[in-house]
Amino acid sequence: MKRWYLYPFSLGYHLVTGIRNTMYDLGIFKSTKFNTPIINVGNLSVGGSGKSPMVMYLAQYLSKHYRTGVLSRGYGRLTKGYAVTNYESNYKMVGDEAMQLFERFKNRFVIAVSEERVPGAQKVISDMDLDVLVLDDAMQHRAIKAGFNILMTDFNDPYFKDHLLPAGDLRESRAGVKRADVIMVSKCPDELTEETKQYYISRIRPLYNQKVFFTSIGYDENVYGREKMLPDNNLNYYDILLITGIANPKPLVEHLAKFSQRVKHLKFRDHHNFSDDDIKKIIAEYKKLGEYKLILTTEKDYVRLKTFDYLRDIVYYWPINVIIDKKEEFNQLILDYVRRN
Repeated sequence: MKRWYLYPFSLGYHLVTGIRNTMYDLGIFKSTKFNTPIINVGNLSVGGSGKSPMVMYLAQYLSKHYRTGVLSRGYGRLTKGYAVTNYESNYKMVGDEAMQLFERFKNRFVIAVSEERVPGAQKVISDMDLDVLVLDDAMQHRAIKAGFNILMTDFNDPYFKDHLLPAGDLRESRAGVKRADVIMVSKCPDELTEETKQYYISRIRPLYNQKVFFTSIGYDENVYGREKMLPDNNLNYYDILLITGIANPKPLVEHLAKFSQRVKHLKFRDHHNFSDDDIKKIIAEYKKLGEYKLILTTEKDYVRLKTFDYLRDIVYYWPINVIIDKKEEFNQLILDYVRRN
């Protein structure tokens, strides 16, 4: 969303972030380099750009070859400090994204949280004897010098059409793209033409050492509840209450519309901690639906909603995965980086 009346404030923001980045570029501010390979997944803008599915993809892929860890800030949790996600954890302790990863993959790779990224990275690498660490959302956290940077940008709201906060949604200037090794255009439509790809590449203008890839969202063929699953082509038999607490629910709303037109959508802010009043509102809306009905949500929201007793048996989630064009080329880039380091 562009807010042109705030543009004068963006000039001040540009000055502050520009000075900070220059300090890191000149080595005046310390940036810690690690012997262990570190891959950072980040973006230039606030809001959802597909970072979480990409972190999930990388951790799942790398864990087939190496002792892999993921480190995030643990946004939205009610605790502080360093923690490793385990069977005793919940979203209040580690945040919904870390809990989502653990619920899907369990102990296939290490999932840690720390708002202090440098000591957090040092501890998880040392304690867990990691071969490679994936950093979630640390493009602007330059205190760690990642060896490989993946910058995500939304196909529908690319950074090259955006502006700095508060007039736009960029956390730093577009020049920050030069720190990326890979620019990943996310949430692309299923039918993406070569002409459209070339247009985006021409606007991105990658440097000689940068690669551009395009990704789309792949939805599972089933939705899942606590003890059962439902094929997506059965959704048209139900009245659906859709609950979202993510930055950009538009792709999910559009995908769901292919299966059902009987949808009531309750939208909450990203990482929303559902209160008792929220649950009362959800229950009231659910009771208004017809005889055959269900509550549908995202995998990230599910780890929070399922903790409420009334919802536990009536809420379903729809898992997603990232689909990468030229996947083999991308995988080889990642493996080559880790092997070299």
